[in-house]
Amino acid sequence: MLKLSGVGKRFGARTVLNAVSLDVGSGEYVAVVGESGIGKSTLLHVIAGLEPVDAGSVVFGEAEVTRLDDDSATLLRRDHFGFVFQAFHVLPHLTVQQNVGLPLLLRGVNRDQADRRATELIAAVGLAGRESSMPRELSGGELQRVAIARALVGDPKLVLADEPTGNLDPENARQVLELLRAQVKERGAAGILATHSETAASGCDRRYRLTAAGLTPLV
Repeated sequence: MLKLSGVGKRFGARTVLNAVSLDVGSGEYVAVVGESGIGKSTLLHVIAGLEPVDAGSVVFGEAEVTRLDDDSATLLRRDHFGFVFQAFHVLPHLTVQQNVGLPLLLRGVNRDQADRRATELIAAVGLAGRESSMPRELSGGELQRVAIARALVGDPKLVLADEPTGNLDPENARQVLELLRAQVKERGAAGILATHSETAASGCDRRYRLTAAGLTPLV
């Protein structure tokens, strides 16, 4: 599903990613663990084609992401990737259902179909009955559930989660991590969790540590 080969990335004189190689298959949920500022977010941006590389390649399915132009990379992300962020990025002026269904509308899916699919995903993340709620009426844990539903509504083949529990208390963090893993697995997607926490990474199929030297397996 996803193959990184010798990926390198620099910002000026600073090397952020050094010879990073990784394979992730369908149904696999992989953690990349590292301290803040080490390059975890940059790695996800490179995978998604949001940042160019200075060395190596990223291949997703049949597409070499590192060779795509901006328009092709945008379409790839829209049609095949799902994103979950630490800061939720839920739009405050839209209801829960509108937030979750938005990616489908951007693909050209008609509103009735988008609403039905959004309702299914809202129920799947444990928020049935909250479709008409506004983000200001939700807790942090509930907002992250909305973000997960939105990431999964288009049946992505790859889910990228960047410190998704960084703003949550321990119990909400545990619930969100379990939910994210279960939903990724249920849908047969490939998933990458970027986190500073080995505890958060413990539920993943494989775990790696990202350092200035590269990516190494965690036992």
